[in-house]
Amino acid sequence: MISRKLIWNLLTDTGMPVHQNRRKKPSKSEATKIPEIQPNGFTLTEMLVTLFILGLVTTVVVINVLPNQDKAMVAKAKADVSTLSQAMESYRLDNMTYPSASEGLQALVTPPATAASSASRPGYVKKLPNDPWGRPYQYANPGRNGAFDVYSLGADGAPGGENENADIYSD
Repeated sequence: MISRKLIWNLLTDTGMPVHQNRRKKPSKSEATKIPEIQPNGFTLTEMLVTLFILGLVTTVVVINVLPNQDKAMVAKAKADVSTLSQAMESYRLDNMTYPSASEGLQALVTPPATAASSASRPGYVKKLPNDPWGRPYQYANPGRNGAFDVYSLGADGAPGGENENADIYSD
């Protein structure tokens, strides 16, 4: 049988001997000592130095990354213009002509019913992308130097410009 004392100790979690639960009374010399201060956190200086270092690292990253983002957006626009131009050539091979200016790039998504390949595929591109600056690509028939132009007006959205604001035309 389990004794009552053992059950009491289990229920009250006081299974330790009584002399271990009692605190020792401090002596007079210990009572007059100044308690040591234990550092439990960071000092203000440590926090300021950390914030300063984080600010420096952030500045270096921003200065080096932002110009590359502009270059990447121009490269994406050039790739999209090239893809749309290739789809335009496929359209011409199937229909013997390029879409009119009024049909525009939408003709690449839904080819005319008279197209020879309209039964085998829904279109030449699944969906018309927007340029990296959020505007639709433009289409001109006839083009500046050829039968058609697929182009983006660049970051500023206005004709002309330099660097990332320059217009991006198909070849």
